Amino acid sequence: MTQLGRYTGNVRDELSYASDHYRQASAGGSTATRSNMRRLDAVADTGALTTQVMTSVALYLRKGDVVTSLTFRSGATPAGTPTNWWFALYSSASTPALLAQTADQTSTAWAANTNKTLALSSPVTIKEDGVYWAAVMVKATTPPSLVGVSTTASAGIVSGEKPLAQTSGSSLTTTAPATIASPTTVATVPLVVAT
Repeated sequence: MTQLGRYTGNVRDELSYASDHYRQASAGGSTATRSNMRRLDAVADTGALTTQVMTSVALYLRKGDVVTSLTFRSGATPAGTPTNWWFALYSSASTPALLAQTADQTSTAWAANTNKTLALSSPVTIKEDGVYWAAVMVKATTPPSLVGVSTTASAGIVSGEKPLAQTSGSSLTTTAPATIASPTTVATVPLVVAT
């Protein structure tokens, strides 16, 4: 028995409080959802993404969850002349590995204040409780801003805590990197919903 039930990692990384009460059936269906924060807390326009750089956010998932798609919401800034963009899901490993990516959306528009739900290439069944990483990358003349929160506590408060959001990679185009390597913690944390 652990102090937090099934969670056996760093106590301060146990983020299920942010997602358990959002596990609900969708209208007319039985699709469960997980989110990295309460929808009511996602009140900030977190600023534009950096073109061709991946932003990944910590997302607590439970063993047995099946993730088929990811949703991010743009803020006041739409994607201006996009050429590549996609979402991806990464593992909870110390060097997170790519579990699945969505199709590259190429020049598909992403308007301001718009939810984008993209299906992963194949469903991912979560094998153990933990902090996974939901990622977004947009290559565009003007990348969109995303809805979420800005917090100076994203990097953690005590030694050993995982960041809430991070950036990695450069010159990315059609394919998500195999791992999240050399991430940089950022203070803007986009809202993400996994279904």
